[in-house]
Amino acid sequence: MKQPYVYITKKIPKEVIGPLEKIATVKMWNGESEKVPVEFLKREVANATALFTTLDDTIDHSIIENSPQLKVISNMAVGYDNIDISTATKHSIFVCNTPDILNDTTADLAFALLMSSARRIVEGQQFIKDGYWKDWGPLLMVGRDIHHKTLGIVGMGRIGEKVAKRATGFDMEVLYHNRTKRDSVGEALNATYCSFDELLEKADFIINLLPLTDETRNKFDESAFSKMKNTAIFINVGRGMSVVEEDLIYALQNGEIASAGLDVYRHEPISNQHPLLKLDQVVLVPHIGSATIETRTKMMQLTVQNIVNVLEGKYPEAYVNKDVKL
Repeated sequence: MKQPYVYITKKIPKEVIGPLEKIATVKMWNGESEKVPVEFLKREVANATALFTTLDDTIDHSIIENSPQLKVISNMAVGYDNIDISTATKHSIFVCNTPDILNDTTADLAFALLMSSARRIVEGQQFIKDGYWKDWGPLLMVGRDIHHKTLGIVGMGRIGEKVAKRATGFDMEVLYHNRTKRDSVGEALNATYCSFDELLEKADFIINLLPLTDETRNKFDESAFSKMKNTAIFINVGRGMSVVEEDLIYALQNGEIASAGLDVYRHEPISNQHPLLKLDQVVLVPHIGSATIETRTKMMQLTVQNIVNVLEGKYPEAYVNKDVKL
């Protein structure tokens, strides 16, 4: 009997894919930094039983329809907007993800961006590198306090809860906006539910943690930024497509908001000529919300385990299209 064939779109450590190699033929893209070319991906997936993907792989209608043997697409991410879920479901293909594992790690990064932006950490380092530090001054590199300020969380999911928990250590008032009010979260974390507009107007720090949907696409636009305090700091660790970047740049250049810390962008990777890089009051990192050794290893292991389960005739440990049955 022919072994199942698994294709992996990124270079993954040998020890992680060991469980797959025991039950399947495994092929892996070996590009260190470049993305697997679309046409090459289509050819490989056409013969695959299982596919290991990451958030920057677009698995659309054309790929799925041309893959008659495909049983599972296991995405190494919490989000799955890079995959055509409806087409996968129509063909009884499991679409898997890696929920819960990265909640604390991503919350850590959200707070790191908040603190770096507020206290001008990146600017300060560059100030020293450029040889400008000649003396101490009362207003040298002054930033903004974090403690006792108001934090606004847009998207109170599991990561939002972890961010709110961290905010309590800084004696912050926490506001949140969500599709639905979550009384249990409000009580446990002393967080207050409010409208989107009210949050924008009152918060000193605004963190976007929204998933990407039709409703959240372009949520942070010119209108949203104009409602924020001119001292507000905007943090995005949610989805890049939730933000109209031209409007964010305008708001920063014209003093509508004070600064920003970004982990995600509309089109990734951004070039080193991106307009955001010309703004000193912006902290940019390359989509590293879950990027710790411990968390990424757990994510890879779960992505592999989801595939192993399906190939062994079991349900995946984490999958999103519940209409698919064995």
